[in-house]
Amino acid sequence: MAIVGIERLIYGVEDLQESARFFRDFGLLKLIEGPGGVELGLVNGARVVLLPLGHPTLPRNSGIIGPGVQEVIWGVDSQASLEELRLRLEPVVEVVWDGEVLRFVAPFGVPMGLRVWTPKPIVCAPDPANAPGRVERLNRPRRWRLGAAPRLIAHVVFTVPNYDSVYQFMVDVLSFRLTDRQLGFGNYLRADGTHNHHNILLLNANAPLPGADGKLRFHHANFALEELDEIMISVNNMIRKGWAPSDLGLGRHRVDSALFYYFKSPAGGEAEFGADSDYVDDNWVPREWTNPLFGYAHFVHNLPPSC
Repeated sequence: MAIVGIERLIYGVEDLQESARFFRDFGLLKLIEGPGGVELGLVNGARVVLLPLGHPTLPRNSGIIGPGVQEVIWGVDSQASLEELRLRLEPVVEVVWDGEVLRFVAPFGVPMGLRVWTPKPIVCAPDPANAPGRVERLNRPRRWRLGAAPRLIAHVVFTVPNYDSVYQFMVDVLSFRLTDRQLGFGNYLRADGTHNHHNILLLNANAPLPGADGKLRFHHANFALEELDEIMISVNNMIRKGWAPSDLGLGRHRVDSALFYYFKSPAGGEAEFGADSDYVDDNWVPREWTNPLFGYAHFVHNLPPSC
């Protein structure tokens, strides 16, 4: 049984046209666009679906407040795995099968779905890095990049009340692995069929964070790029197209070693360019971080007063 990653994020948005423009500029490929909704794609075949808030196909039993991701669809490696997950879900939550997706609402209020999905292969070849005394790139300059090509949706984040207990549903029923805990801040969870440090982060809705008001809300989604150069070329392109730069700028998280750059999104929450995250397997031993700010950033370009 394996959940192999995020197949689809379904957004409910206030401004469909502006949200679609944002994600096209962000590097996603337009697949379908019409007055009722927009669908965009990533290199591995994952999708972002944009629908107006109140659209009849958005989940009606969601606990999520405000715009942003209203449903997360997870890819499953086989029909047998999907059936096994259905049998584990049915005693715990109401399950609806629509012929393609097995849908349910997690006990903490986030609508989710499961469908059989084989991601498209991803080929990456980041440039070797030179260092004094170690030559990895001889007589060869680094590539000149033109823009972003987000490879996959690495993770999705929600602010969740009772974050430190409800995450057990993801572990006990869906076989996610706990990779790290930031005490008072959040729990990082990896799907069993991936090596991403985390595929979902359940943040403490009562933590002293911007936008955390004790309610279930979408926070951000991470879109994986190949390396640092691709992040910053993409950031420059976004700013040239009129999107406001991040207050923090470029940074690297300590908790998963990943490079990050966030943009506030008109679709709700933030969209994050990410690269060079830790990859882990079942030999990883979860850590507890007692200082959330220490875990949050190894460095940031624009240092906030709190750090």
